[in-house]
Amino acid sequence: MLQVPQRTAFSGPALIRLLARLTDVDVPESRQSLSDRLSQWLEWTDAIALSTALSGNPPSVASGARAFGSAEENECARVRTSLANAIVGDSAFAAARRRGPAQASSREVPKDAPVDYPVFRQRYLAMQQAMETGIGNLRGRLRGMLAARTPDMTRLAVVDAVMERALGSCERTLLATVPELLGRHFERLRQAGQETLANAQASEDAAAVTSGAWLDVFRKDMQSVLLAELDVRLQPVEGLLAALRTS
Repeated sequence: MLQVPQRTAFSGPALIRLLARLTDVDVPESRQSLSDRLSQWLEWTDAIALSTALSGNPPSVASGARAFGSAEENECARVRTSLANAIVGDSAFAAARRRGPAQASSREVPKDAPVDYPVFRQRYLAMQQAMETGIGNLRGRLRGMLAARTPDMTRLAVVDAVMERALGSCERTLLATVPELLGRHFERLRQAGQETLANAQASEDAAAVTSGAWLDVFRKDMQSVLLAELDVRLQPVEGLLAALRTS
């Protein structure tokens, strides 16, 4: 049976905890406060813009604000569901269908199963692009609605815009490392699967081993990481929604 390395439990988003469990890198949890970590990401120009947004006079509120209601809630739910369904429904992340013992040997790997990581990497990058585009557009629309509310809500919209601009590049850089981490996980699982099959063949017990089992494990892991990344990317949207519900 394929075993995944166990690492020290982390607090924080499911994405971080999941990657820590899947990788063989044991990184201690940061002792820095959230504000200290954020300060390392902000350029001085971003810090000035953020300070101005927080301490300056509230921007004027545009007239004719449209009421926030079920249509916006439904749109947010639609975007989340659409992206989640795209991840779950992608054939690259679905477990391969296997024939019964009477139809195929236990050593057979499905012909349509990708066995090289670049195939998975391209699908992951495509999903990341779809999430960034869909969620970015949604975030902008919600921010526009928030800016048309009270002066305090307008200030919050400005702060969100500054934070998105300031942290967006760092976020993309960090999330771009996820496919690389998963590539290492892919190779570890493949090696373990090959060793398991070789041992079974040497002991003449190959019938008890499915050669592509490791690939199904990887597909499921990659799908889980993508869904966890989706939750992380949607956090700013959830914050804007919460603010709109109270305005």
